[in-house]
Amino acid sequence: MTGYRGSQHKTISGTSPQKIYTGIRKSGILIILSSMNRYIKTLSPKIILLLLLFAGCRQKEVKVERDLTITPKNAVTKLLIDSLQMEKYISTQGLEDSSANRLRNFYNSRNFQFAWLAENGLAEQAKVFYELDKNYISASRDSTDADQALHRQLGTLISKDTLIRSASAELVNLELSLTQHFFNFVTYAYAGKLDPAALQWYIPRRKLDAVALLDSLVAKKGTSLENWEPVNLYYKTLNKELLRWYGIRQRGSWEKISPGKTKYIAGDTCMVISRIKQRLADFGDLDPADSTPVFNEALGLAVKKAQKQFGLTESGRIDRTLIAALNIPAELRIRQLLINLERMKWTPSIPESKFILVNIPEYKLHVFESGKEVLNMGIVVGKAANKTVIFSNELKNIVFSPYWNIPPSIVRAEILPEMRKNKYYLAEKNMEQYGTSEGLPLIRQKPGNTNSLGRVKFLFPNSYNIYLHDTPAKSLFAEEKRAFSHGCIRLAQPKKLAGYLLADRSEWTGKKIDRAMNSKTEIWVNMKQPVPVFITYFTSWVDKDGLLNFREDLYGHDQAMARQMFKSEESKK
Repeated sequence: MTGYRGSQHKTISGTSPQKIYTGIRKSGILIILSSMNRYIKTLSPKIILLLLLFAGCRQKEVKVERDLTITPKNAVTKLLIDSLQMEKYISTQGLEDSSANRLRNFYNSRNFQFAWLAENGLAEQAKVFYELDKNYISASRDSTDADQALHRQLGTLISKDTLIRSASAELVNLELSLTQHFFNFVTYAYAGKLDPAALQWYIPRRKLDAVALLDSLVAKKGTSLENWEPVNLYYKTLNKELLRWYGIRQRGSWEKISPGKTKYIAGDTCMVISRIKQRLADFGDLDPADSTPVFNEALGLAVKKAQKQFGLTESGRIDRTLIAALNIPAELRIRQLLINLERMKWTPSIPESKFILVNIPEYKLHVFESGKEVLNMGIVVGKAANKTVIFSNELKNIVFSPYWNIPPSIVRAEILPEMRKNKYYLAEKNMEQYGTSEGLPLIRQKPGNTNSLGRVKFLFPNSYNIYLHDTPAKSLFAEEKRAFSHGCIRLAQPKKLAGYLLADRSEWTGKKIDRAMNSKTEIWVNMKQPVPVFITYFTSWVDKDGLLNFREDLYGHDQAMARQMFKSEESKK
């Protein structure tokens, strides 16, 4: 018996209904013989139901309905896959049920036509995928022996004119291997290889439909690739920088710069300045033609640009902190780019509506609307011992003049010891006890100038007890590195954020917000429309001005990813 497409089913006479309904199991599929139809009329409904239940218990795979819209007249190619050949491939490759069904669904939807090969050789989409796959391997340094063997086969077909008259077993295997490789490619290249949750990243992972992507690639014949690839703009710009940095590494001229002096200012002249200029040119901050040993005006501007690139104070002076950032080896910068590209694959699609993005290593909050940044501000995040969690939710409430319900961990570790030493401690700190829980006092700080949450907080319900809020400790925002909190996120300009979020509520004027922020009691405001909030962790990205940014690995998340992503490289050392 041949496969579904073009099969010639033979009628088997003298076979009992039970045997016909049981069918023949081959390659893991229950095949119901076409000859059963003539028996159905002779059986009672009860017998038919019992036989169907019996057959259903034996069947493991989900049967997919055929798409009969593709006929010999409208088929792109006459090359067809026999369904039994496909089942043999699935069995030989040991594909899991989900992978096997994905393969079946794709070919069933095209009535078992070839997708990559036509009578005149490789289809255009196959050539496009060949180049796309090569570029991915080159950029990601992620390749296997199986990839190389497949590439050799494709290279041979591309390099010479080929006329295919029939679908041989070898060509069927190549066709199916290409499709399965494409599905794997989508997972690794666009969805990411690592498990985000295992790396303390709790933003729901972006979901991709590999079958739909392949359908689209085939339908477009590989054209308009820039609109087809399921990646966001940040991924594209960072990946472009990765390729540029491969070129930098290949030159092999990344030598350590010895500072010499504590700092260099405008007018200084020495050979160290020439080397710093060369390094700044690599970072894209200075014209490479300027290699003089003089600290001129152009260098001053380039230094400020580099300091912005590393999240440093833009003083325009060369100091040891800047030189230390410039000295990090090119190979480590490449790893940093690869790590952040992996994170960008996990990130869900950017909402078209307004949303808030917090980037922990950047110490900054950004507000976007219709894909454009409309507001940003400095933030204070959790200390290394009280890491701010990476997750997402929706901002639903603004609370003016809030109470601070102090977490039990802080009550136990910090408040109780002070209360034992000073019975007036709560009153002095504008705090009060409002109950007990499991033998521990429930303590809150009342609204006021000394309240640790400041004059307003922004709530997006979560199990981590993390939210955005004001703070009376304004001086902390002058620091370059701002990891001082117990996990929540303090805002440099909370009133501005409140005004933006309440712009659709005409009654909430600037004066009313001021009054609410200086009330003696809490005032809750519900958002008309919840605003998505993403608490993220990116140590490298390209900003809206096209500047490649790098930040320190505050919580060691980069190190944890590097141990997984580059373990094969480390083992070779």
